[in-house]
Amino acid sequence: MSKKTDLSQGSLIRSLFTLAWPIIMANILQTAYQLIDTFWLGRLGANAVAAVSISFPILFLVLSLGAGLTLAGTVIVSQFKGAEDAKMIDFASSQTVFVVFLISIFLAIVGYFSASPLMSLVGAGPEILEDSVTYFKVSSFGFVFLFLFFVFQSLMRGIGNVLLPMYIVFGTVLLNLVLDPLFIFGYGSIAGFGVAGAAIASIVTQGLSAAAGLFILFRGREGIKIKLKNMRPQFTWVKRLFELGIPASLEQSSRAAAMTVMVMLVTSYGSEIVAAYGIGARILSLVIVPALGMGIATTTLIGQNIGAGQIKRAEKIGDLSATVAFFGLTAVGLMLFLFAETLTAFFVPNDPQVIKDGARFIKIMSLSFGLLGVQQVLNGVFNGSRFTQASMLISIFSLWVVRFPVAFVLSHKTDLGFEGIWWAFPISNLVAALVAFSYYKTGYWKIRTFRNRKQWLESGLG
Repeated sequence: MSKKTDLSQGSLIRSLFTLAWPIIMANILQTAYQLIDTFWLGRLGANAVAAVSISFPILFLVLSLGAGLTLAGTVIVSQFKGAEDAKMIDFASSQTVFVVFLISIFLAIVGYFSASPLMSLVGAGPEILEDSVTYFKVSSFGFVFLFLFFVFQSLMRGIGNVLLPMYIVFGTVLLNLVLDPLFIFGYGSIAGFGVAGAAIASIVTQGLSAAAGLFILFRGREGIKIKLKNMRPQFTWVKRLFELGIPASLEQSSRAAAMTVMVMLVTSYGSEIVAAYGIGARILSLVIVPALGMGIATTTLIGQNIGAGQIKRAEKIGDLSATVAFFGLTAVGLMLFLFAETLTAFFVPNDPQVIKDGARFIKIMSLSFGLLGVQQVLNGVFNGSRFTQASMLISIFSLWVVRFPVAFVLSHKTDLGFEGIWWAFPISNLVAALVAFSYYKTGYWKIRTFRNRKQWLESGLG
């Protein structure tokens, strides 16, 4: 999409899909990192898959603590884009890059030194503990690179320039296809590092993507130009960045923490069930990509239209996004239901029990994917209108008040056993979609938008 495209005018459906498909593709490609890792690690055995599966939720938790600030960058930049304020777009982008950079350094240090106690906390068994700790420690070195690319990607999305990040991700995923087996198994004089090799390959590609993103932002030819002089933190602006970003971070971190405690439930059933859960979680992470893509596209569209004063058009965007997400993700769920065994066998081809249990997990989840899509795009509406607290509260409610308690009760108090954990996913998806849709229809997010828009844009601080 051209950086000059005005998303506050023209066809809604064309604007939504033109913006959404590159975001979806970029997210699919980013998810491919984990899928590629799982594919090659599956050749080492179920324990290797389990070691990465048990560390992934903690990795996601650490990353999500800072990722909300990149979403804040999307929201702020999109509204200044709608208001056609190029000076504030550049200033807000510069501030966001610097703040996220500092946070990424802090989280990298914390992640490295807390690897061993964290893996023990989530219940890594003796057969996978060493590999899970090593994978986590190596991955933590890449946090800085990962965050810098995420902030580049978020800022570009805020102005509607979504193709460029997709091209960069595509190139790095292709490189990862080569580096993964090279570092995991070795070749010639290059030694194989086993499970840690997958993390090393990811760090190399993340470093390249971060360097490319920073080069583009400093050069300033793609709609945003960051400057070192604008990176000196201004308290009032940083405060507002955190006001938007902290709820988004808490939403994502609560989701990651919920994944972690779910893993703690799963680990009591042994490494084969952990591996089955890990494969199902990878499939879920792939399926949620279209929903997240639609949600991010909705955030940008809502933000730009609010910045331009087009509140009624913003509501029409919310209605359209929810409809498309529900029917589109329902169709995807039906396809996954039919091919669940084939997908599971692709990752762990030589373990019939893991294939059976993983396929069952996928089938139980799959028919609720449309509901998951509705929740994600409505979160995008709330985020785009700067009401990130709503997304946070809905996520916390669905995950901690519904999903985890239901999983615990069904797995420990009924004859379902570990399958009770599987059933908690569609139940929580249903509740979350109903809550989000009901709240959306109250229209309170529009009232807040009318109340705050003028003050926000005229403050000169974003």
